[in-house]
Amino acid sequence: MSETMLDTVIVGGGLCGLALARSLHAQGRAFALYEARGRLGGRILSVPSKTAGMALDLGPTWFWPDTQPRITRLAADLGLQSFPQHDDGTVLRLTDHDKKPDALQMADLHGGARRLEGGMAALVGALAGGLPPAAIHLEQELVAVRDKGEHVELLFRSGEVTAIVRARQAVLAIPPRVLEQRVRFEPALNETMREAMRATPTWMADQAKAVVAYDTPFWRAAGASGNAFVSHEQVVLGEIFDACDADGRHAALGGFFALPPQFRASIHPVAMPMLISSQLVQVFGSEAEHGEQHVQDWAAEPYTCSTLDLTPLDGHPEYGHPHLRRPLWSDKLFLGGSESAGYGGGYMEGALEAAARIQRALTPDAHDAARPASGNAACLAQFGDQVAALRPLAIERYRQHLQRYLAAQAKEQLTQRALLDTVEQVYSEALDRLGALPFDAAGMQRGRSDLTPDVLAAFNGFNNALLEEVVQFNRGSCAISNFPGEHDPSRDYVDTIARDLAAAWREFAINANGVLLGKGQAQFQEDLA
Repeated sequence: MSETMLDTVIVGGGLCGLALARSLHAQGRAFALYEARGRLGGRILSVPSKTAGMALDLGPTWFWPDTQPRITRLAADLGLQSFPQHDDGTVLRLTDHDKKPDALQMADLHGGARRLEGGMAALVGALAGGLPPAAIHLEQELVAVRDKGEHVELLFRSGEVTAIVRARQAVLAIPPRVLEQRVRFEPALNETMREAMRATPTWMADQAKAVVAYDTPFWRAAGASGNAFVSHEQVVLGEIFDACDADGRHAALGGFFALPPQFRASIHPVAMPMLISSQLVQVFGSEAEHGEQHVQDWAAEPYTCSTLDLTPLDGHPEYGHPHLRRPLWSDKLFLGGSESAGYGGGYMEGALEAAARIQRALTPDAHDAARPASGNAACLAQFGDQVAALRPLAIERYRQHLQRYLAAQAKEQLTQRALLDTVEQVYSEALDRLGALPFDAAGMQRGRSDLTPDVLAAFNGFNNALLEEVVQFNRGSCAISNFPGEHDPSRDYVDTIARDLAAAWREFAINANGVLLGKGQAQFQEDLA
């Protein structure tokens, strides 16, 4: 058994963990990253295809620049090229396995989604390539975390070898349900926290995806977009899409399984390729029969899918539970991962938002304290200008988030969800800007920085003004005219949303104060309560 003492340990080599590692490395801060799998990326997985001559995404495929600025900015910063999802042509709908599919005209089905050249794993490769190799440790499964007072102790298992790693601070960028099921905490987390973890579904954990490569995109020549929906009683792939590269010279179709995890597990491995091929032939014709198949069943991944994730959800999963965003064990332990994000939960955007939140909360070291000072009045003025630039963008972001929920066929709490996504996104970006400004050290009273009131003043009236603007927008929107409760929201519904916005504001105020002081302050939280 070996022992090591480190400054910051990140557990989980998915996008959140990698993005956080990149930020720390850029600051010259020491860290180590531990990953249970033999590869980095987590749910981001791209595999090479001999037939198509390109990488095929078996995990996340798309990002949406209109509502996901973090992933858009990161891809650009890393020099990665993106291209729009191909949606041109007819959409096919098959409702009877004995009949031909119907052809539909549905423009921009994926709502402005873009993909990365080289697959989403290009993002992982670019992030990992900028990190010191000695800081990355693969095939290290976290089995226990212990609070030792001045530090955290983590136990990792690799085969028959157990390693004890001690760290001043630790970040667990692991899906909450997986963490709650597989990792032992000493002392045990309280039941409120454990319930929050159990109540947070792991995004796509119960899903499976198939991508089939071909020599040519024959469906495009027939006028089809590659998008198809299948809903008959023998459905295998319920949703199908074009998975070609940017210009279509490298061809593939992707699809999401409609079969539940237990049923997929019961199918003999020899039979599954035949079922997939038969399904694609039903939709696209005989040319779809002989493709190179790649299948990823995320429900069979123990580091992605928990037992609770195998139970189907009644609706769209809810993310951003406030308990998952709070530091534990006197600011020594942080929970990360996309499911903990204030906005964009489940998506890659959420993973990056979570990484930024944790990076702001980690205790600064001497490197951070040595940054050049600047006048506080100038910093406050600059922050005020930045917030002023964000405010008029909020209603457009609300509209984009609302459209995303409509495209996902969400039917309940559309206004509430889209508006919370909007304010969380605005607050998150504001915290980024605040953290980048070189404020001088300021006084503190009862856990509150003397600068905090002036910083918060930049948002005076923001929530109320945005809520009023959203209500007016809804009343004039044809897009939600079929949802009376959203089109003309009741006073009770508006009051509920206002309370949610107030909670989001309270968390922003605490985080802003924490940025100014260098870390979160418990007393300030009590004063706001």
